[in-house]
Amino acid sequence: MSEVVIDRVHKSFGAVEVLKGVSITVERGEVTALIGRSGSGKSTLLRCVNGLEKISSGTIEIAGHKVGEDKASLRKLRRDVGIVFQSYNLFPHLSVGQNIMLAPRIVKGVAKPDTRAIAEEVLALVGLSEKFDAYPDELSGGQQQRVAIARSLAMRPKVMLFDEVTSALDPELTGEVLAVMEKLARDGMTMLLVTHEMGFARRVANTTVFMHQGRIHEAGPSRTLFENPQTPELAQFVRSDIK
Repeated sequence: MSEVVIDRVHKSFGAVEVLKGVSITVERGEVTALIGRSGSGKSTLLRCVNGLEKISSGTIEIAGHKVGEDKASLRKLRRDVGIVFQSYNLFPHLSVGQNIMLAPRIVKGVAKPDTRAIAEEVLALVGLSEKFDAYPDELSGGQQQRVAIARSLAMRPKVMLFDEVTSALDPELTGEVLAVMEKLARDGMTMLLVTHEMGFARRVANTTVFMHQGRIHEAGPSRTLFENPQTPELAQFVRSDIK
């Protein structure tokens, strides 16, 4: 069953068309990676999927929700769809545990004792059980990003979106975060992610989509796509990453 259906989506900012008829389907329990040069439309597409940007035409359905304009439908969508950005966006005045407990309590009305159990569970999942009472400024960048992932998982999402979550991290910290994402994939989380980590996309994603100038230039099973690119644009992109 499809958890994400993006159908002929166009998006313009003024006179500039950023997405030019993009269609992608992600099946339940599968991982799809979006790759491509900066400016190819990857992050804009992800923001459209979560309703952070309004599409110009086309349709998007995710986790049983049609992405619309009214606030009520967007609130329902965001209960089922988690998104993690390059910036961690943790509240600096709240502890790690408090950061994670906030949304389940406010958005879903979960009782406070239950939110603590949820926070402890998701922190264990990302390998940070001992950081429950720490504050964000006491953590490394990789640890903060893992807390951001835990915060999204606390909402029990059906789909997780990741927007270049490792691009601000050094290689060692990048490895920490990718290990968490790989575990989520093994556990069956449906994921749509924008990444520059080609090795991760090839190893973990079921499907990789290469975007170029606002369109899907190539798409297919990840290993096949990387080993046998069909267009000179993808071949050059893969070669430049290896260098």
